[in-house]
Amino acid sequence: MIKLKLSAIPDDRPVKITAELPATVHRDLVAYAELLGRETGQTVSNPAKLIAPMLARFMMTDRAFSRARRDTKSR
Repeated sequence: MIKLKLSAIPDDRPVKITAELPATVHRDLVAYAELLGRETGQTVSNPAKLIAPMLARFMMTDRAFSRARRDTKSR
């Protein structure tokens, strides 16, 4: 069994942004969506919906970002 960093995607009110991705990143995103669908049993019809949870997970696990954010809040 593959241990992916993402789990089921929560239904949340989105903020629309536009971003351009390199073709290789898009292909990887589609592949990740397929793997996630097999792993969770939840079909990901639009791989772009993975971008927000991936960014959130990335920022949550970035220690330098967490430290800087904590330092900013304590001022």
